[in-house]
Amino acid sequence: MGDARVGSDFAELSRRIRAAGLMRHRPRYYAIRFALVGGVFVASWTAFVLIGDSWFQMFMAVFMAIVSAQVALLGHDLAHRQVFRGRADTERAGWFTGNLANGMGYGWWTEKHNRHHANPNHEELDPDVSPGLFVWTQRQARVAQGLSRFVIKYEAELFFPALLFEGFNLNWSGIRSVLKPGLRHRGMEAALLAVHFVAYLSVVFLVLSPGKAVAFIVIHKAVWGLYMGSVFAPNHKGMPTFIGETELDYLRKQVLTSRNVKGGWLMEVALGGLNLQIEHHLFPGMPSVHLSRARPIVRDFCAEKGIPYHETGLIQSWREALAQLHRNGEYLRHQRKGTISPAG
Repeated sequence: MGDARVGSDFAELSRRIRAAGLMRHRPRYYAIRFALVGGVFVASWTAFVLIGDSWFQMFMAVFMAIVSAQVALLGHDLAHRQVFRGRADTERAGWFTGNLANGMGYGWWTEKHNRHHANPNHEELDPDVSPGLFVWTQRQARVAQGLSRFVIKYEAELFFPALLFEGFNLNWSGIRSVLKPGLRHRGMEAALLAVHFVAYLSVVFLVLSPGKAVAFIVIHKAVWGLYMGSVFAPNHKGMPTFIGETELDYLRKQVLTSRNVKGGWLMEVALGGLNLQIEHHLFPGMPSVHLSRARPIVRDFCAEKGIPYHETGLIQSWREALAQLHRNGEYLRHQRKGTISPAG
């Protein structure tokens, strides 16, 4: 996790953060937040049943996608042990917010997200920047093969449309995680996923006619995926990436690869505190409600140490991420057969 020895820069910053009381747990805050989000979640499905077979349900699909995202953001805080101290309580609550409520594998996602936190934007170690249909650096674009080479040319234009499929991808990834051995509590996670999909599809198809049911599911999952992608994409995309060994300590590795999104309390609610990504990456166990108080401490400390601290507005964060995606495709857009080798 980097150099956090007594006397290191991170140790010094950590002492300031702890002296401000920002690492203490906030059980009352999370009790209220869980009650509010859980209440709205239950109320939205109750309203869905009461409204019945109506095209108005397409508006409900959008609203319920937003609620699903807020449930998932609670799952994120659970995964970082911000809510409960014990692992057992954390996992049980995580299964509810992930597997049962959203059809999203909690164990799979937590393992993947922890690897991201350990090595953010490292092309060989961070699963969030692993190349696939999309790539995240020009280096990855130069060695891409097959269909990906075509997609990369236009990935800046395709990025947000592709997020409309992210909800379906999250569901499928959860299913895949329980179809192969190795997952902790595989049986429990599989059972809860099965309960989710049976209950979700049953309610939707019992209340709505087949055509409306399919439309509802598509809208619900598409907006959920777009919301989730819009929350996570501004955090690191377009920031420096690394390969191989790096001499950066923990503090610099986390700060230099992360971007904060300004916007006050409304942005914090909408993004679940993840707009304060620098502070979250430095102190992942810090309750999200404390991140705004940690921000000036971290920002001033970085200024003292001469460490670039990057924050911008939401729209600008998207522009910076899309600009990097556009640069990634530049090599393939301008490549002429026989004049540039694929390895560059």
